[in-house]
Amino acid sequence: MFAIIRGWVNRYFSQEEVVLLVLLLLAALVVLATLGVVLAPVLAALVIAFLMQGMVLRLQSWKVPHWLAVSIACMVLVGTIVALLFVVMPIISRQTVRLFAELPNMIDRGHELLLLLPEQYPRLVSAQQIDEIFTTLGSELGSMGQTVLTFSLANLPVLAAVLIYLVVVPILVFFFLKDSSKLLGWCASFLPNQRPMLRQIWYEMNDQVANYVRGKVIEIAIVAVVSYVAFLLLGVNYALLLAVAVGLSVLIPYIGAAVVTIPVAAIGLFQWGWSSEFFWLMFAYGMIQLLDGNVLVPILFSEAVNLHPVAIIMAVLVFGGIWGFWGVFFAIPLATLAKAILNAWPTSEHQAEWQAREAVAAPQESREAQQETAE
Repeated sequence: MFAIIRGWVNRYFSQEEVVLLVLLLLAALVVLATLGVVLAPVLAALVIAFLMQGMVLRLQSWKVPHWLAVSIACMVLVGTIVALLFVVMPIISRQTVRLFAELPNMIDRGHELLLLLPEQYPRLVSAQQIDEIFTTLGSELGSMGQTVLTFSLANLPVLAAVLIYLVVVPILVFFFLKDSSKLLGWCASFLPNQRPMLRQIWYEMNDQVANYVRGKVIEIAIVAVVSYVAFLLLGVNYALLLAVAVGLSVLIPYIGAAVVTIPVAAIGLFQWGWSSEFFWLMFAYGMIQLLDGNVLVPILFSEAVNLHPVAIIMAVLVFGGIWGFWGVFFAIPLATLAKAILNAWPTSEHQAEWQAREAVAAPQESREAQQETAE
């Protein structure tokens, strides 16, 4: 038994780089589990820096100096934050308050509609069962409203923390963009000079994470805007609130679209009943989801690593349960990281390939370091 375990350890953990990778992963897990809340502004700034890096590179390709490209990107970021705070958020807040105020009337109307079912299908459902369901629903909504009020009054310090983050995050993004090469060089100085496996994983994940973050933000924006225009044209109540929910639903593949269908259908049903307007709303919503899954996603994520739907759902559940929103947002990149690690795990076939890559990458890194020093 011990011989089998010793042979397995010698086979997969005999190299220094493998042990270093395992220690780095464990250290990252411990830091995120213990200091995730404290480091939230840093993590958010890293995400936004990945997002803005594409703009910086595009401006530099147009012969714009690096410092000016970084400044323009940060000004765009600040302008976007201001627009969200003073234009979008007030509208969403008003629509949310109005929705909670109209919930009792919506529940009563839904109750009246469902009471028609016992008349048509008396063997499947009774009026008493529907009354019990809506009594429970009313009590739950009442406790939810009380919880929201208690939360808003008891967590005023959180609002102060959010205001601090609104100042700290743009500053961190500026320095991450400005000194990205220096920061990466400093981190690489603690690693072994010969690191073929880490280099392979880094190159793969750098492209994957950057493409995923930029693509996902673009997808959220496009889906939300298209949904808002469609809901406005159809005259749906709470159009902006529903559009934001539909846009954010793309963060969770498969699950998000199914969950958001419920409020969209409920509001349309309470507004129009079983009419042609309701069916046009559901048709428009279905077309948005269809175009997103079959046109927009293949265009934005054409270079994404192919993951099985089961793997994606498991990644969303696991990482979302560990890190909340950021775990859901990065579920696919983290699953891709796990796949990249498994693919890059040292085997006898990898040795010759890694040695050839090291021979090419080492002179290139030396030239980049010399160029950075000269700048």
